[in-house]
Amino acid sequence: NGLVLDSVGQKMSKRLGNAVEPFEVIKTHGADSLRWYMITNSQPWDNLKFDLEGIAEVQRKFFGTLYNTYSFYALYANIDEFKWDSANLTEVKDRPELDRWILSRLQVLKQTVRNSFNDYEPTRAGRAISEFVDEELSNWYVRLCRRRFWKGEMSTDKRMAYETLYECLYTISQLMSPIAPFFADWLYQNLTEHLPEGNKEKSVHLSYLAEAKTALIDEHLNDRMEMAQQLSSMVFSLRKKENIKVRQPLHKMMVPALKPETVELIESIQGIVLSEVNVKELEILTDVSGVLVKKAKPDFKKLGPRYGKLMKQIAGAVAQFDQEDIARYESQGVYSLELNGEKVELEGGDLEISTEDIPGWLVMTENGVTVALDITISEELRYEGIARELVNRIQNLRKDSGLEVTDRIEVQVQKSGILEDAIIQNKNYITSETLAEKLELVSDLRDGTEVEFDDVKTQIALTKI
Repeated sequence: NGLVLDSVGQKMSKRLGNAVEPFEVIKTHGADSLRWYMITNSQPWDNLKFDLEGIAEVQRKFFGTLYNTYSFYALYANIDEFKWDSANLTEVKDRPELDRWILSRLQVLKQTVRNSFNDYEPTRAGRAISEFVDEELSNWYVRLCRRRFWKGEMSTDKRMAYETLYECLYTISQLMSPIAPFFADWLYQNLTEHLPEGNKEKSVHLSYLAEAKTALIDEHLNDRMEMAQQLSSMVFSLRKKENIKVRQPLHKMMVPALKPETVELIESIQGIVLSEVNVKELEILTDVSGVLVKKAKPDFKKLGPRYGKLMKQIAGAVAQFDQEDIARYESQGVYSLELNGEKVELEGGDLEISTEDIPGWLVMTENGVTVALDITISEELRYEGIARELVNRIQNLRKDSGLEVTDRIEVQVQKSGILEDAIIQNKNYITSETLAEKLELVSDLRDGTEVEFDDVKTQIALTKI
């Protein structure tokens, strides 16, 4: 077994004053957080650099995210009086694409975790659970499905969303239980408290984890959603580079797709991507000539072991590539050269492709995928962005005022320059998002709450109806 070292890699000792009192850590951060941190941070046979900040991050990023996901489910399930009924579930094949995707990924997670524990690899198991909860369940599935839970009446679509999220949370409580026994049992007890005695165990640790349903694993769907996540992540990175908030709508993004199957793939996910990144239009470029200017350079780490003595000539040849050469390499995934009488095969991933920015656009290439984002903000887009910011502030005030999510309200907003035009043009959107029966612009508002964002400073007052 490895040693537990301090945060800079020194052995802990009283003489150095870097020893940590374990019971104080448990008292402050909890036994589950400590256990999860130590098991997922490094393999048992490796040394562990113990850092209290790391435990705090585990609390926030994993346990906090999982708790918030459960709280979201519980809040709306209680409002709608949803009860899990294993005898009357909607067939998975009849559920929306997002439901089928997350259940497909859940089966893959079951396989990974089961195999990891069987191989005495708890580190790999814990990391897989953490990644699923954070990247796939919370930051993708729940984010994209929020409106399904917000709908007023209990529709078939809403019930399918509840069934899917419940199954994910229930399974996670079982998968995480060997590493975080207390939180896992708390989650399990909350999820099963309404079930009849014959349909549940007294503890998650007495329950039986069902085998992965391999028939639900859809690799094509997994690939499509992975592409949607990658495109979204790239757009978010470009927004961050230019300090453009996600609430600010943008007009257009372009994605080159030189292969028919890539075009079909992007077409199938463009609705999800546009909704997630808050962009109005996605244009698929089947011919990038005259639009994007690309450059190629060899990946020396990949090519060096194969063509060491020819690397200088390969670099020179690749530097002479024109746009047609790069397009052929990207579309075919291979490019042949003959140097000094020797044949050189450039395969997919052997060249690093970068794209120059276009005036008014930002361009990014990552793992063979290129995204161009129009960052020009028209007056109409600017107004819509302000309306979205206003909705966020009103929702925060609803929460701070202790209003229920179903309570309807009347809103007064003090006039403030550009805000007035933004409200007038987006009034229906603002009222529908905030459950406001009435939205009134007033010249003077003394009893409101002051809010400030971007170049807007105003007062808002809410009244429950």
